[in-house]
Amino acid sequence: MPWAKIRNVAAKNCAGIRIAWQPVGGAASAHGRLPHMKNIPVLHVCEQALAAAHESALLALHEHGVRFRTQYDKPGDPPSLDCTMNITVLDPLAEPMIHKAMPGGIDTLREYVMEVCGAKDHWVKNLNDPADTRWEYTYHGRLAAYGTWQELRDGQRVRAGGFQVDQVEAVIAKLVKQPFTRQAQMITWMPNIDLECYDPPCLQSVWYRLLEDETGGWWLNCNIRFRSNDAWGASFMNLFGFVMFNREVIAAELARRTGRAVNLGRLNWQADSYHIYGKDLAEAKARLFDRIARGSLADRTYEFSDPMIQEMYTEAEAAVREKIAEYDRSH
Repeated sequence: MPWAKIRNVAAKNCAGIRIAWQPVGGAASAHGRLPHMKNIPVLHVCEQALAAAHESALLALHEHGVRFRTQYDKPGDPPSLDCTMNITVLDPLAEPMIHKAMPGGIDTLREYVMEVCGAKDHWVKNLNDPADTRWEYTYHGRLAAYGTWQELRDGQRVRAGGFQVDQVEAVIAKLVKQPFTRQAQMITWMPNIDLECYDPPCLQSVWYRLLEDETGGWWLNCNIRFRSNDAWGASFMNLFGFVMFNREVIAAELARRTGRAVNLGRLNWQADSYHIYGKDLAEAKARLFDRIARGSLADRTYEFSDPMIQEMYTEAEAAVREKIAEYDRSH
């Protein structure tokens, strides 16, 4: 049956379920070609908890994605598997939060959260120095110092750019003043740099809005858009990292300034290109797709609230800070 679209046939509130997918009939085009042969699939998953949402998104991509070549392929690499993906996590702090199908371990997860919160903003390169091989940006740097970049002038490292906007402070201030605003948005894309950048930012925008409950508490709802999201090699770290950023930076500061309880509401995650690189497909198959029928979700996840996981996560911070300091000494 040709696909005109992919329809989510899960329960209306989509909480605590495994998403089911079914093809919907559609006619061939005037040229006799099937609609799905020219359309990138748009897939939707919705789950109560973060780990379940990550797994459902990977399974949907594996079943319904299309093959693409990428500019990062090496000779002999098979094509990637790709789609446009929309993920809704109804309760971002619900357990299980951590999926084992992620790159690295609990210490790597802690390091990424620290990075998203700004711990590596100084790792960016001087853009006018061809010999400088450091990063061209960090997500937090683009959010907290938008419009600027680093340059080398007279042997000194300086911040360049025509303007600088701390978008993190701006969205917090805007939400404090008007919780229901639709304007609490941060962006990363700087076309004067990114159109010529080899690896421009995948994260594009972060949008917030607050809902008030019957007790006067606030619920921070968030939409995040990625232009490109490596489903196997990065997406879970991204998801977890921004859940923690929302809790530790945005919600915590809103609560401090207003004296209100601020909880995390639903997270909606849009990835224009949600993909598994061809080189990673065999690993994804062995570590996840072939194991789905042999166990439960609990076998493939960790609870972040587990005391052992909490201990590992907390103790990793000192090692990460030393790693950053060592990098700083050598660069």
